[in-house]
Amino acid sequence: MSSHEISEAEEKLPEARGAESAVRPVDDPFADPGLPPHEHRKQDIDERAAKRSERTVALLFTVSMVATIAFIAAYVAIPVDRYIYVFPIGHISALNFALGVTLGIALFTIGAGAVHWARTLMSDEEIADERHPIEASPEVKSKVLEEFHTGAKESGFGRRKLARNTLFGALALVPLSGIVLLRDLGPLPGTKLRHTKWAKGKRLMNYNTMQPLRPEDISVGSLTFAMPEGMSEDQHDFQTEIAKAALMLVRLQPENIKDKRELDWSHEGIVAFSKICTHVGCPINLYEQQTHHVLCPCHQSTFDLSDGGRVIFGPAGHALPQLRIRANDQGYLEAMGDFPEPVGPAYWERG
Repeated sequence: MSSHEISEAEEKLPEARGAESAVRPVDDPFADPGLPPHEHRKQDIDERAAKRSERTVALLFTVSMVATIAFIAAYVAIPVDRYIYVFPIGHISALNFALGVTLGIALFTIGAGAVHWARTLMSDEEIADERHPIEASPEVKSKVLEEFHTGAKESGFGRRKLARNTLFGALALVPLSGIVLLRDLGPLPGTKLRHTKWAKGKRLMNYNTMQPLRPEDISVGSLTFAMPEGMSEDQHDFQTEIAKAALMLVRLQPENIKDKRELDWSHEGIVAFSKICTHVGCPINLYEQQTHHVLCPCHQSTFDLSDGGRVIFGPAGHALPQLRIRANDQGYLEAMGDFPEPVGPAYWERG
C-alpha cells in the first residue's frame, strides 16, 4: 500500500472525523447508541390539540357505553326466531347479528379509545434505566419471608378456623354464580332426546307416499322407510323429530330370524329398526338382500337385521334399536310403543 493510500485510510478513522464518542471501548464490544432526540407531539405544546384528543377519547368511550346499552336492549327486545337479510351474507338471525355488531363496537371503541389516549395524551418521553439483577439479595429474601410469617401469625389465619373455613367456602361458591348464566343458553333438554314420536297405536306411514302401510305392501327382500302417523314436512320441528323417528322396514322369512326377541317383535317376518346409525347418526339406506345386512354410507358400519340389528363391521358402538310392531284391526301396521332405548349415537350423547 502506498503512502498516499495509507493517509486516505487514516482520514476515514473516527478520530479523524471527530467522532470519538463512536469508538467502541476495548472492554465493551457493543457501544451504547444512545437515544434519538425527543420530538414533542402537537398535544404536548398545544393545549387545544390536547383537548381535541381528550374529546376524541371521551367520544370513543361514550360510543362504547351506548353500544353496550344497545346490546342489552337487543338481547331483551329482538325475538330469537326473527331473521333478516344482510348483503352479502344472506338471511341470518337478527338477534345474533345485533348482538355481534353492538358487542363488537363496544369492545373496539374501548380499545381504540385506550390506544388513542396512550398515543396522544400520556407521556411518551423515553427514559433510560440501568439494568440490574432481577434476583433479590439474600438479605431482601430473608426480610420478606420474615415479614410474611409475621403477617400470617398476626392475621390469625391458622388459629381462626371458623373465619378461615368460611372464607374457603365463600371463594368456592362465588364461581357457581357464573354457572347460572349458562341457563340462558336455552331450555334444558330434559329427557326429550331419549324419546321419539313413536307411541302405542301410531300407524306406520310410508315415507314416500305418506300412506299407512299394510303387511302386504312390504315384499320379501325390499327395504321400506316409514315415519310415525301425524308427522308432516310442513311442521316446524319435522327435521328434528324425523332425525330420531326415521324407521326402516324389511320383510324376512321368519325362519331366517336368529334373535328370539326380534322375532317376537316382528309381524309375519316384517322387522322394524331405527334408520339412524349408532355411530354418528347418519341415515342408513343400503340393504343387501342375501345377507340381510344394512350398510351406513358414512363410515361403513354394517348391521345384521336378521340378528337383532347387531354390529358386524365398522365403528358403530351398539346395535340398531328395534321397534315392536303389529297389525291393527284395520290391517295396518302400527307401533306398540317407543324404541326401548335412545336411537342414534351412544346413550350419554342422547341426553
